Amino acid sequence: RTMRFGALQRAIPDISQKMLSVTLRTLEEDGYLTRQVYPEVPPRVEYALSALGESMRPIMDAMEAWGNNYKNQG
Repeated sequence: RTMRFGALQRAIPDISQKMLSVTLRTLEEDGYLTRQVYPEVPPRVEYALSALGESMRPIMDAMEAWGNNYKNQG
């Protein structure tokens, strides 16, 4: 789904603002995210998975399931 920067930051509480910003820029440059800037005051910026990012969803879901299984074994 589409998310704003603040919502992403709240969803990943242990990440710094700078690291989140750098990561989002890199994912956008690599084509995994789209970034939409709305000309408002204050500016509103929304991020969403691109088609390439969506194509990776099954891989990410499998990695999440593996991680949860591994975590529960420990």
